[in-house]
Amino acid sequence: MKVIGTAGHVDHGKSTLVLALTGIDPDRLAEEKAREMTIDLGFAWLTLPDGQAVGIIDVPGHIDFIKNMLAGVGGIDAALFVIAADEGVMPQTREHLAILDLLDVRAGVVALTKIDMVAYDPDWLELVQADISDALDGTVLGNAPIVPVSARTGEGIEELKRVIAATLAGTPERRDVGRPRLSIDRSFSVAGFGTVVTGTLSDGPLMLGQEVEIVPAGVKARVRGLQTHKRKIELAVPGSRVAVNLSGVSKEQVNRGDVVGLPGVLTPTVLVDVRLRTVADAPKDLGHNQPVDFFSGAAEVTAITRLLDSEAIRPGESGWVQLRLAEPVVVQRGDRFILRQPSPSQTIGGGVVVNPFPGRRWRRFRPEVIEMLEALESGDPTEIVFHSTRRAGPASFATILQAAGLELAETLAAVRDLLADRRIVALDRGIDDTGALSDAQLQSLQTLMTTESWQELGQRIQRAIAGYHQQYPLRQGMPREEIKSRLQSKRRPLAPRSFNDMLGQAVADGLIVDQGALIRLPDHAVRLTSAQQSSVDSLLRQFDAAPFSPPSVADCIAAVGEDVFLWLADSGQMVRVSDDVVFSPAGYEAMVARIVEHLNREGTITVAQVRDLFDTSRKYALALLEYLDTARVTRRVGDARVLRKPEQ
Repeated sequence: MKVIGTAGHVDHGKSTLVLALTGIDPDRLAEEKAREMTIDLGFAWLTLPDGQAVGIIDVPGHIDFIKNMLAGVGGIDAALFVIAADEGVMPQTREHLAILDLLDVRAGVVALTKIDMVAYDPDWLELVQADISDALDGTVLGNAPIVPVSARTGEGIEELKRVIAATLAGTPERRDVGRPRLSIDRSFSVAGFGTVVTGTLSDGPLMLGQEVEIVPAGVKARVRGLQTHKRKIELAVPGSRVAVNLSGVSKEQVNRGDVVGLPGVLTPTVLVDVRLRTVADAPKDLGHNQPVDFFSGAAEVTAITRLLDSEAIRPGESGWVQLRLAEPVVVQRGDRFILRQPSPSQTIGGGVVVNPFPGRRWRRFRPEVIEMLEALESGDPTEIVFHSTRRAGPASFATILQAAGLELAETLAAVRDLLADRRIVALDRGIDDTGALSDAQLQSLQTLMTTESWQELGQRIQRAIAGYHQQYPLRQGMPREEIKSRLQSKRRPLAPRSFNDMLGQAVADGLIVDQGALIRLPDHAVRLTSAQQSSVDSLLRQFDAAPFSPPSVADCIAAVGEDVFLWLADSGQMVRVSDDVVFSPAGYEAMVARIVEHLNREGTITVAQVRDLFDTSRKYALALLEYLDTARVTRRVGDARVLRKPEQ
């Protein structure tokens, strides 16, 4: 199913022509009827002579409503470019043509309307057609057929239908990557049904009953009904005009420019890298940090330009630009866009999104940034996936699939090639031979990175731990959570799975040693000074002398210092059972053995019995029993303890 959109100067007969083609008046607003001028988007449809059903988006031609025109023209397969025979090429004719050129709408038909108004002068009609050909020359519509028509008399209408059918036959089918996007160009409420949104569907199908998400708001809803051309359907396909009845969402929660997609699939962005071309008649050079209006799909937001490879872009020239958007929008790689200056309102350029998720602001005039953007622009799936992985990693296959904006088969092939060439690595634990992974296993990967990024990250981990060893030479290692906090940022938090995968790979590469709660470098070992060793020996003799009533934690710290005490505990030379009670390993094991022996014989034991059994104080007895409860050796029943069975 295909969609065509009208374009052209105000009062050149676009809506009248649509009515003549379809029998449907696209002007639906009372104000439009009263003013006899299209203000907002209108919609109609027809069946062409070859049997193809086609949707038509009718756009306003007046300069005051150019933003409404942009909301509708972004999702069309071909343009129906309308020029009145009695006036010829006019200012909005040229601006609409420039917009179609920037949006790369390569298929189109020129409808030369109102020929009945100049029937008295055949020479005039020839002059107008020559003028139109000159205006179209060098644009995307340079080879578009020109069909003279009269909506009033019906002359040329059937020929126009045949030409439209032939033109659409040469346009490619819309891609289906299984990730539907419906950019909302209209929303309204229907009594008894609720909220309805309309748009042109792309990138995947929508099904009746499907759960969806409205992005960027993040509102969840369900598809209650689907219609195309007022016909109820159960499945909407990419490229079709669709009306979606949504349950679970109010009209007030939906805005033009929002996007309907599958839950958790579409991610909005406020930074986009683009290839921008300015129009030849732009009023001035496009400058760095210039405020502009950004249009893509049905979305409109203000933005600031960041020129990456030039100080300014002159009229008619191109450049690399990062746009900082005032509000989040949903765009994908390959989406077309238009830029207009806010005041006076005028189209200044447009182009294509090459990187919808930069993740950060690029420094200007950086060769590596330009190289990356050129690789993304090239369209090579392998390079696109590589750079998507470099930007997003560590990331799952699903995240990279979305960032790349490619079809699943293309992404799978690219990931497999990149793994084989060792340009990217899969850090997932349990993956030994990436060359033997099936498509399903590739799709389940959670921690993919470029090899270069992984090497840099491994060095960061080593530097962080080395710094910790230098700061705390008496500690066995760096706590895992502290390493994680240093590696992640608020903007990009690390998932526990990815963090553990990264540490696992670092261990496999011999970069670190994992000791559970602590991580150390392979060559790290605690070395005490002679004075510290003397203090430790003296303290341990106190533990040997009174194994069941040893010095408290506070006493230990006073005797050897906090760092040395923590090293004794971390290295297993002391067993800390509470904030203030610690035993030597020998003393602890002897006490546990006698308590277990007592429980096996008597069945229960109390705090008082433990105190008497070891001739110690209640403080030590209670701390030990509570520790054994936590260690799942014993279980408290009332005031006594019993042995915990294995399954308890």
